[in-house]
Amino acid sequence: MTDVVVVTGAASALGQRVCALAAADPAVAQVIAIDRRPLARLPAGVSAHQADLATRDLKPLLEGATVLVHLAQATGPDPALDAEEMGDGQLAHRVLAAASAVGVSHVVLLSSATVYGAWANNPVPLTEEATLRPNPGVALASEKAELERTGGEWRDAHPNATVAILRPTVTVAAEGNGWLAKALARSSALPVTHDEPPAQFIDVADLATAVDLARRARLDGPRNVAPDGWISGDTVRALVGGAPRVRLPERLALRLAGMRWRWGLAPTPPALLPFTVHPWVVANDRLRADGWEPASSNEEAYVGTHQAGPWAALSPRRRQELALGGAAAVLVGSAAVVVAIVRRRRR
Repeated sequence: MTDVVVVTGAASALGQRVCALAAADPAVAQVIAIDRRPLARLPAGVSAHQADLATRDLKPLLEGATVLVHLAQATGPDPALDAEEMGDGQLAHRVLAAASAVGVSHVVLLSSATVYGAWANNPVPLTEEATLRPNPGVALASEKAELERTGGEWRDAHPNATVAILRPTVTVAAEGNGWLAKALARSSALPVTHDEPPAQFIDVADLATAVDLARRARLDGPRNVAPDGWISGDTVRALVGGAPRVRLPERLALRLAGMRWRWGLAPTPPALLPFTVHPWVVANDRLRADGWEPASSNEEAYVGTHQAGPWAALSPRRRQELALGGAAAVLVGSAAVVVAIVRRRRR
């Protein structure tokens, strides 16, 4: 059997790797790469199409396809999607409708481990049987949950087809990290309410091999994608010489984070604060049982894609001085938030 494989989001670091792996597979007759951005550095023999999935007639692009690997995503850091923008669920609906029209029999959908939500009562680790509980205000999580729902409905309507849903943890790449990885890496701008939770990081090359396995083995159902185990929040900070963070009550931390976001003083949306406070690490047992093996550990993936901060080069005494000064600054900012809250209540 030879497949014709369509890859959406093919211009991304992940998409390029997935296209290369598919093109190298003797069981693949053709790879059709689609992205609204210019497509470059794709392997020879890959058919490239620059097209907007939200507006283009997709059936002609998917004609003859047997496998769809849907990596394109619409959701960014803004907690509220613009009215004119199409979310990941709607985008998946359009692509899957075209897949139905041409007779695609296997689909791979890229979701996210954020669909589980970051909650204080999350088990460590989360398995695929855990309930999806996206945090309010986190557009990525809610849109990926909608994508999964759309994929499930398509699967029910096509009993002879298979749909693999991949839920990767924070994905990092040497070419440049996506907004989620950047936002969480810069979360030192956010105060925390208690000790930082454990963390996971998947190298984009490992995610690409997981996508390739899901395509080749025609996996069906959800699969978490993460290296073995996890690392503590303190370890993450130590790996790149991060500064210690000041702890505040959760309500005050949310207020302060919101003000910093609105004033352009921090790159991390306040809605992501739970992901810096509560655990949301996932188990990879199911994907491991399918034959997948990560090449990089959490530590290797993180260090290979994050630069050491200036904190690492300072003497212990200077670190203490700056930590105390930072604490004072946060307390002053917190006091301002408290004053604002009190004044608002008196009005």
